[in-house]
Amino acid sequence: MMLTHKKHQPSCKVWIECDGKPVIGKGGAEILQGIQSEKSLTKAAEKVGMSYRYVWNYIQKIEKAVGEPIVNTYKGGKTGGGGAELTDLGKKLLAEYKQLEGYLSMVLSETDMSGVKNMKLSARNSLKGKVVSVEKGVITAKVKVELTVPTKITSVITKEAVEDLDIKEGDEVTVVVKSTEVMIGK
Repeated sequence: MMLTHKKHQPSCKVWIECDGKPVIGKGGAEILQGIQSEKSLTKAAEKVGMSYRYVWNYIQKIEKAVGEPIVNTYKGGKTGGGGAELTDLGKKLLAEYKQLEGYLSMVLSETDMSGVKNMKLSARNSLKGKVVSVEKGVITAKVKVELTVPTKITSVITKEAVEDLDIKEGDEVTVVVKSTEVMIGK
């Protein structure tokens, strides 16, 4: 049993990497969230309490790491100000970070984590199947599993998980269905 005290709580920092390079952490997620809500780099920088230059440089660093734009900017002119919006990749990075952060927050909020390592699952939410396709993206991978009953389940998991589990077409795997997501186990 894990002991916690008001002054001693489990904590961690999480970030997403691409090819071993950090891409987005808490500060980056705040920047992207600010851009998404404010539709402006200047307003996003003000909202998160960072300088415009820092925000711009941070975005450039992310784009260099992933190899494509995460923000589209529009110049202002005589008729109005410019703006900014997240690209589809920028939106995906933000969503993945939020999902990962939420999951880890939930795990860390558990006071008794002794059973997590040897967790047993009910038969209702554990399905055996065969991997029929693996599509690796920059950050995530889509794994399609054909179950023994005539159906297929698709799970979007991190590319790192696919590589760590060495998942490839033809592998026998277990599909674990949670209320919010579908995971792959091997």
